[in-house]
Amino acid sequence: MVMIVAVMGAGRLGGAMLSGLLRSGHAAQDIVVAERDADRAGEIVARHGVEVQAPTVAAAKADVLIIGVKPQDVGTLLAEIGSVVANGTLVVSLAAGITTDLLEERLPSLPPVVRVMTNTPLLVGEAMSAICGGRYAEEKHLATAEALLTPVGRVTRVAESQLDAVTALSGSGPAYFFYLVDAMIEAGVLLGLPRTLAAELMTQTALGSARMLRESGEHPALLREAVTSPAGTTIAALRELDRRGVRAALMDALEAASSRSRELGRS
Repeated sequence: MVMIVAVMGAGRLGGAMLSGLLRSGHAAQDIVVAERDADRAGEIVARHGVEVQAPTVAAAKADVLIIGVKPQDVGTLLAEIGSVVANGTLVVSLAAGITTDLLEERLPSLPPVVRVMTNTPLLVGEAMSAICGGRYAEEKHLATAEALLTPVGRVTRVAESQLDAVTALSGSGPAYFFYLVDAMIEAGVLLGLPRTLAAELMTQTALGSARMLRESGEHPALLREAVTSPAGTTIAALRELDRRGVRAALMDALEAASSRSRELGRS
């Protein structure tokens, strides 16, 4: 059976979801996109060959409605499309901080809602997505959401009370990772390496380290200890990181991100 997927908003996250759906085998003719920016809409049609429609038209067509707009724009979108979303339409929300209760309250037909926190590596098929269902979501709805997300990464089910923490850790996580890698590349330049070489060294090191962490199943502290020789270069660097409070700063940063996720839901 053909399933029509409507992607509401094709910005960074909605656009990444669109690309992931197409790359994982969904036909362009089975996807409709709602995008207000005319230039971006034209780019989407030219690049992906999907249909771009007004939000109400896209929502009315959908079997699965993916909300990919920014959290602060969700209220406006729901006010516009609420009357055309059918009871049987599965609503999948990617908006940080927006609770299933809020979505259900704003949609008169009380459709099943699945809330998702994913991240931008879905562009390369390596997303980490956490999902939870609202009060009207059944196992089949969670399974459908998993089927949409599994081809573009890993999926886990969590309690909704955990999603603000998930947002802080993996939802925003790629930005922290890029921030750290960028800093290490700059350090390589400071130490006299060409920027392209420093970038190649750090990119492969990051990729290999992540693979070791996943495939070994060992705690990261044990893997770190294996690299840390007595009186060597690594322990000298780690001591400096600890002296400057990098671990505590990271914990504070993630706590701030989680708090901001809760604030977005309240606003």
